[in-house]
Amino acid sequence: MLNKTSPAALAEASSATDDAQYFEYTSSANPIGAKLISRVPFRNFSPSLYTDGATRIVPLDLSAELKCPSPATGPGLSANFVRINAGDQLEFAPIATSQVCYVISGAGNVTQGETNFPFAAGDFFTLPGGEAANLRADTTATFYYVNDAPLLTYLGVSSVKPRFAATLYPAARAQAELRKVRDDANASRRNRISVLLGNVHFPQTRTVTHTLWAMFGVVTPKSEQKPHRHQSIALDFIAGCEPGCYTLVGTELDENGKIANPTRVDWEPGMAFVTPPGYWHAHFNESDGDAYVIPIQDAGLQTYLRTLDIRFAR
Repeated sequence: MLNKTSPAALAEASSATDDAQYFEYTSSANPIGAKLISRVPFRNFSPSLYTDGATRIVPLDLSAELKCPSPATGPGLSANFVRINAGDQLEFAPIATSQVCYVISGAGNVTQGETNFPFAAGDFFTLPGGEAANLRADTTATFYYVNDAPLLTYLGVSSVKPRFAATLYPAARAQAELRKVRDDANASRRNRISVLLGNVHFPQTRTVTHTLWAMFGVVTPKSEQKPHRHQSIALDFIAGCEPGCYTLVGTELDENGKIANPTRVDWEPGMAFVTPPGYWHAHFNESDGDAYVIPIQDAGLQTYLRTLDIRFAR
Protein backbone atom coordinates (compact mmCIF):
# COMPACT_ATOMS: atom_id res chain seq x y z
CA MET A 1 0.00 0.00 0.00
CA LEU A 2 1.29 3.43 -0.95
CA ASN A 3 1.96 5.99 1.78
CA LYS A 4 -0.44 8.85 1.11
CA THR A 5 2.42 11.33 1.24
CA SER A 6 4.86 9.35 -0.87
CA PRO A 7 5.92 10.74 -4.28
CA ALA A 8 4.15 7.85 -6.05
CA ALA A 9 0.88 8.53 -4.21
CA LEU A 10 1.08 12.25 -4.94
CA ALA A 11 1.75 11.56 -8.64
CA GLU A 12 -1.22 9.18 -8.77
CA ALA A 13 -3.51 11.77 -7.16
CA SER A 14 -2.30 14.45 -9.58
CA SER A 15 -3.07 12.22 -12.59
CA ALA A 16 -6.60 11.54 -11.33
CA THR A 17 -7.42 15.26 -11.26
CA ASP A 18 -5.88 16.23 -14.61
CA ASP A 19 -9.20 16.25 -16.50
CA ALA A 20 -11.28 17.98 -13.83
CA GLN A 21 -12.79 21.41 -14.58
CA TYR A 22 -15.11 23.82 -12.73
CA PHE A 23 -17.52 26.36 -14.25
CA GLU A 24 -19.60 29.21 -12.88
CA TYR A 25 -23.22 28.06 -13.13
CA THR A 26 -25.05 30.95 -14.86
CA SER A 27 -22.51 31.25 -17.67
CA SER A 28 -22.48 27.50 -18.38
CA ALA A 29 -25.96 26.09 -17.68
CA ASN A 30 -27.21 27.01 -21.18
CA PRO A 31 -24.48 25.82 -23.58
CA ILE A 32 -26.56 26.69 -26.69
CA GLY A 33 -27.22 30.24 -25.51
CA ALA A 34 -23.55 30.61 -24.63
CA LYS A 35 -22.63 29.25 -28.09
CA LEU A 36 -20.63 26.43 -26.54
CA ILE A 37 -22.59 23.85 -28.51
CA SER A 38 -24.04 24.30 -31.99
CA ARG A 39 -27.73 24.34 -32.82
CA VAL A 40 -29.12 21.72 -35.18
CA PRO A 41 -28.97 23.38 -38.61
CA PHE A 42 -31.68 23.62 -41.24
CA ARG A 43 -30.78 21.55 -44.29
CA ASN A 44 -32.52 20.12 -47.36
CA PHE A 45 -31.39 17.00 -49.21
CA SER A 46 -32.32 16.52 -52.88
CA PRO A 47 -33.56 13.26 -54.42
CA SER A 48 -30.79 13.71 -57.01
CA LEU A 49 -28.49 12.16 -54.37
CA TYR A 50 -29.90 8.69 -55.10
CA THR A 51 -31.80 8.72 -58.41
CA ASP A 52 -29.00 6.98 -60.33
CA GLY A 53 -25.54 5.50 -59.96
CA ALA A 54 -24.03 2.63 -58.03
CA THR A 55 -25.49 0.65 -55.16
CA ARG A 56 -24.67 2.69 -52.06
CA ILE A 57 -25.70 4.30 -48.77
CA VAL A 58 -25.73 8.12 -48.93
CA PRO A 59 -25.40 9.64 -45.43
CA LEU A 60 -27.22 12.96 -45.00
CA ASP A 61 -24.26 14.16 -43.00
CA LEU A 62 -24.18 17.27 -40.80
CA SER A 63 -21.47 15.97 -38.47
CA ALA A 64 -19.15 18.92 -39.17
CA GLU A 65 -21.79 21.45 -38.08
CA LEU A 66 -22.84 19.31 -35.11
CA LYS A 67 -19.24 18.44 -34.12
CA CYS A 68 -20.12 14.74 -34.07
CA PRO A 69 -17.27 12.24 -34.56
CA SER A 70 -19.15 10.14 -37.13
CA PRO A 71 -21.82 10.75 -39.82
CA ALA A 72 -24.90 12.31 -38.20
CA THR A 73 -27.95 14.27 -39.30
CA GLY A 74 -28.86 15.16 -35.72
CA PRO A 75 -27.03 14.71 -32.41
CA GLY A 76 -28.47 11.22 -31.99
CA LEU A 77 -29.70 10.20 -35.45
CA SER A 78 -28.30 9.46 -38.89
CA ALA A 79 -30.58 9.77 -41.92
CA ASN A 80 -29.56 8.23 -45.22
CA PHE A 81 -30.73 7.68 -48.76
CA VAL A 82 -30.06 4.16 -50.03
CA ARG A 83 -29.91 2.83 -53.58
CA ILE A 84 -29.62 -0.87 -54.42
CA ASN A 85 -29.49 -1.69 -58.11
CA ALA A 86 -31.39 -4.71 -59.45
CA GLY A 87 -29.62 -7.93 -58.53
CA ASP A 88 -27.35 -6.24 -55.98
CA GLN A 89 -27.17 -6.72 -52.20
CA LEU A 90 -26.27 -4.30 -49.41
CA GLU A 91 -25.52 -4.88 -45.73
CA PHE A 92 -26.80 -2.74 -42.85
CA ALA A 93 -24.57 -3.24 -39.81
CA PRO A 94 -24.33 0.00 -37.82
CA ILE A 95 -23.66 0.04 -34.08
CA ALA A 96 -27.22 1.18 -33.39
CA THR A 97 -30.24 0.03 -31.39
CA SER A 98 -32.87 0.98 -33.98
CA GLN A 99 -33.17 1.25 -37.76
CA VAL A 100 -36.22 2.44 -39.69
CA CYS A 101 -36.63 2.17 -43.46
CA TYR A 102 -39.24 3.53 -45.85
CA VAL A 103 -39.17 1.95 -49.31
CA ILE A 104 -39.29 4.76 -51.85
CA SER A 105 -39.24 2.48 -54.90
CA GLY A 106 -38.46 -1.04 -56.05
CA ALA A 107 -38.81 -4.48 -54.49
CA GLY A 108 -36.66 -7.15 -52.95
CA ASN A 109 -35.97 -9.04 -49.76
CA VAL A 110 -34.61 -8.41 -46.25
CA THR A 111 -32.77 -11.02 -44.18
CA GLN A 112 -31.65 -10.54 -40.58
CA GLY A 113 -30.68 -13.69 -38.73
CA GLU A 114 -33.55 -16.14 -39.14
CA THR A 115 -36.01 -13.39 -40.16
CA ASN A 116 -36.74 -12.98 -43.85
CA PHE A 117 -39.43 -10.92 -45.58
CA PRO A 118 -40.06 -9.19 -48.92
CA PHE A 119 -40.30 -5.43 -49.32
CA ALA A 120 -42.02 -3.26 -51.92
CA ALA A 121 -42.59 0.42 -52.60
CA GLY A 122 -44.48 2.17 -49.79
CA ASP A 123 -43.54 -0.38 -47.10
CA PHE A 124 -41.95 0.58 -43.80
CA PHE A 125 -39.78 -1.82 -41.83
CA THR A 126 -37.67 -1.71 -38.68
CA LEU A 127 -34.50 -3.59 -37.84
CA PRO A 128 -32.98 -3.98 -34.36
CA GLY A 129 -29.31 -3.47 -33.71
CA GLY A 130 -26.97 -6.27 -32.72
CA GLU A 131 -27.07 -8.28 -35.95
CA ALA A 132 -26.27 -7.37 -39.55
CA ALA A 133 -29.13 -7.26 -42.07
CA ASN A 134 -28.85 -8.03 -45.77
CA LEU A 135 -31.04 -6.26 -48.34
CA ARG A 136 -31.35 -7.73 -51.83
CA ALA A 137 -33.04 -5.87 -54.69
CA ASP A 138 -35.05 -7.78 -57.31
CA THR A 139 -35.74 -4.48 -59.07
CA THR A 140 -33.72 -1.32 -58.43
CA ALA A 141 -34.77 -0.13 -54.97
CA THR A 142 -34.38 3.14 -53.09
CA PHE A 143 -34.97 3.81 -49.39
CA TYR A 144 -35.13 6.50 -46.75
CA TYR A 145 -33.17 5.00 -43.84
CA VAL A 146 -32.68 6.36 -40.31
CA ASN A 147 -30.75 4.86 -37.38
CA ASP A 148 -29.58 5.99 -33.94
CA ALA A 149 -25.88 5.19 -34.40
CA PRO A 150 -24.72 8.74 -33.48
CA LEU A 151 -26.38 8.38 -30.06
CA LEU A 152 -24.45 5.19 -29.34
CA THR A 153 -21.20 6.74 -30.57
CA TYR A 154 -21.74 9.62 -28.12
CA LEU A 155 -22.49 7.20 -25.26
CA GLY A 156 -19.42 5.09 -26.02
CA VAL A 157 -21.45 1.95 -26.70
CA SER A 158 -19.74 -0.77 -28.75
CA SER A 159 -22.26 -3.63 -28.62
CA VAL A 160 -26.05 -3.86 -28.66
CA LYS A 161 -28.65 -6.33 -27.45
CA PRO A 162 -31.77 -6.41 -29.69
CA ARG A 163 -34.85 -4.91 -28.02
CA PHE A 164 -37.37 -5.97 -30.70
CA ALA A 165 -37.63 -8.17 -33.78
CA ALA A 166 -37.44 -6.98 -37.38
CA THR A 167 -40.95 -5.71 -38.19
CA LEU A 168 -42.70 -5.03 -41.50
CA TYR A 169 -45.45 -2.43 -41.99
CA PRO A 170 -46.87 -3.19 -45.47
CA ALA A 171 -47.82 -0.23 -47.66
CA ALA A 172 -51.45 -1.32 -48.08
CA ARG A 173 -52.02 -1.52 -44.32
CA ALA A 174 -50.26 1.78 -43.58
CA GLN A 175 -52.28 3.54 -46.28
CA ALA A 176 -55.53 2.00 -45.04
CA GLU A 177 -54.86 3.17 -41.49
CA LEU A 178 -54.11 6.68 -42.75
CA ARG A 179 -57.36 6.74 -44.77
CA LYS A 180 -59.24 5.72 -41.65
CA VAL A 181 -57.82 8.70 -39.75
CA ARG A 182 -58.45 11.03 -42.69
CA ASP A 183 -62.08 9.93 -43.03
CA ASP A 184 -62.84 10.38 -39.33
CA ALA A 185 -65.46 13.03 -38.57
CA ASN A 186 -63.02 14.93 -36.35
CA ALA A 187 -60.12 14.95 -38.83
CA SER A 188 -60.51 18.62 -39.73
CA ARG A 189 -60.08 19.62 -36.05
CA ARG A 190 -56.79 17.82 -35.60
CA ASN A 191 -53.38 19.46 -35.83
CA ARG A 192 -52.10 16.63 -38.03
CA ILE A 193 -53.79 13.94 -40.14
CA SER A 194 -51.40 11.09 -39.60
CA VAL A 195 -50.71 7.72 -38.04
CA LEU A 196 -47.85 6.73 -35.79
CA LEU A 197 -46.24 3.36 -36.39
CA GLY A 198 -46.02 1.39 -33.16
CA ASN A 199 -44.59 -1.83 -31.79
CA VAL A 200 -46.13 -4.14 -29.20
CA HIS A 201 -42.93 -4.07 -27.14
CA PHE A 202 -43.17 -0.32 -26.45
CA PRO A 203 -46.65 0.34 -25.03
CA GLN A 204 -45.55 3.31 -22.90
CA THR A 205 -44.19 5.40 -25.76
CA ARG A 206 -46.36 4.05 -28.61
CA THR A 207 -43.41 4.44 -30.94
CA VAL A 208 -41.93 2.36 -33.73
CA THR A 209 -38.86 1.47 -31.61
CA HIS A 210 -37.77 2.38 -28.10
CA THR A 211 -35.75 5.34 -29.45
CA LEU A 212 -37.39 6.23 -32.77
CA TRP A 213 -40.78 7.60 -33.77
CA ALA A 214 -42.10 7.23 -37.35
CA MET A 215 -45.17 9.07 -38.61
CA PHE A 216 -47.04 8.69 -41.90
CA GLY A 217 -49.06 11.81 -42.62
CA VAL A 218 -51.08 13.50 -45.34
CA VAL A 219 -51.65 17.19 -45.98
CA THR A 220 -54.86 17.41 -47.95
CA PRO A 221 -55.38 19.79 -50.92
CA LYS A 222 -55.81 23.50 -50.15
CA SER A 223 -55.15 22.96 -46.44
CA GLU A 224 -52.84 24.11 -43.66
CA GLN A 225 -51.63 22.05 -40.73
CA LYS A 226 -51.15 24.56 -37.94
CA PRO A 227 -47.89 24.99 -36.05
CA HIS A 228 -46.65 22.62 -33.42
CA ARG A 229 -43.28 22.01 -31.77
CA HIS A 230 -41.43 19.35 -29.78
CA GLN A 231 -37.98 18.74 -28.36
CA SER A 232 -37.25 15.81 -30.68
CA ILE A 233 -35.49 16.46 -33.96
CA ALA A 234 -37.62 15.66 -37.04
CA LEU A 235 -35.94 14.17 -40.11
CA ASP A 236 -38.71 14.66 -42.67
CA PHE A 237 -39.08 12.76 -45.95
CA ILE A 238 -41.56 13.85 -48.63
CA ALA A 239 -43.13 10.70 -50.05
CA GLY A 240 -45.26 12.56 -52.60
CA CYS A 241 -46.59 16.00 -53.45
CA GLU A 242 -47.42 18.46 -56.22
CA PRO A 243 -45.91 21.95 -56.58
CA GLY A 244 -47.29 24.36 -53.99
CA CYS A 245 -46.49 22.36 -50.84
CA TYR A 246 -44.11 23.69 -48.21
CA THR A 247 -43.21 23.91 -44.51
CA LEU A 248 -42.65 27.06 -42.46
CA VAL A 249 -40.24 26.76 -39.53
CA GLY A 250 -39.32 29.26 -36.82
CA THR A 251 -38.61 29.81 -33.16
CA GLU A 252 -41.57 32.03 -32.18
CA LEU A 253 -45.30 32.50 -32.78
CA ASP A 254 -46.90 35.90 -33.33
CA GLU A 255 -50.06 37.19 -31.64
CA ASN A 256 -52.19 35.34 -34.22
CA GLY A 257 -50.58 31.95 -33.63
CA LYS A 258 -48.58 32.13 -36.87
CA ILE A 259 -44.85 31.47 -37.10
CA ALA A 260 -42.93 34.74 -36.86
CA ASN A 261 -40.12 35.34 -39.40
CA PRO A 262 -40.23 31.76 -40.67
CA THR A 263 -37.83 29.81 -42.85
CA ARG A 264 -39.67 28.27 -45.81
CA VAL A 265 -38.90 24.76 -47.08
CA ASP A 266 -40.49 24.02 -50.47
CA TRP A 267 -41.34 20.37 -50.93
CA GLU A 268 -40.16 18.09 -53.73
CA PRO A 269 -41.09 14.40 -53.98
CA GLY A 270 -38.26 12.26 -52.66
CA MET A 271 -36.49 15.03 -50.72
CA ALA A 272 -35.61 15.12 -47.03
CA PHE A 273 -35.15 18.04 -44.67
CA VAL A 274 -34.27 18.70 -41.03
CA THR A 275 -36.67 20.35 -38.57
CA PRO A 276 -34.54 21.30 -35.53
CA PRO A 277 -35.79 20.44 -32.03
CA GLY A 278 -37.85 23.11 -30.30
CA TYR A 279 -38.83 24.93 -33.51
CA TRP A 280 -42.43 25.64 -34.47
CA HIS A 281 -43.35 24.16 -37.85
CA ALA A 282 -46.47 24.23 -40.02
CA HIS A 283 -47.24 22.40 -43.27
CA PHE A 284 -49.11 23.95 -46.23
CA ASN A 285 -50.61 22.38 -49.35
CA GLU A 286 -51.76 24.94 -51.91
CA SER A 287 -52.02 22.31 -54.67
CA ASP A 288 -54.97 20.20 -55.85
CA GLY A 289 -53.37 16.89 -54.81
CA ASP A 290 -52.55 15.11 -51.59
CA ALA A 291 -49.09 15.54 -50.08
CA TYR A 292 -47.42 12.88 -47.93
CA VAL A 293 -44.78 13.48 -45.26
CA ILE A 294 -42.83 10.96 -43.17
CA PRO A 295 -41.06 12.45 -40.13
CA ILE A 296 -38.69 10.13 -38.28
CA GLN A 297 -37.62 11.44 -34.88
CA ASP A 298 -35.80 10.54 -31.68
CA ALA A 299 -39.16 10.94 -29.94
CA GLY A 300 -39.18 7.38 -28.63
CA LEU A 301 -36.21 8.27 -26.44
CA GLN A 302 -37.54 11.76 -25.68
CA THR A 303 -40.94 10.38 -24.65
CA TYR A 304 -39.35 7.79 -22.37
CA LEU A 305 -37.23 10.51 -20.76
CA ARG A 306 -40.41 12.63 -20.31
CA THR A 307 -38.79 15.51 -22.24
CA LEU A 308 -40.69 15.53 -25.57
CA ASP A 309 -42.74 18.61 -24.57
CA ILE A 310 -45.00 18.58 -27.64
CA ARG A 311 -47.11 21.74 -27.99
CA PHE A 312 -49.77 22.86 -30.47
CA ALA A 313 -50.60 26.40 -31.58
CA ARG A 314 -54.07 27.52 -30.54
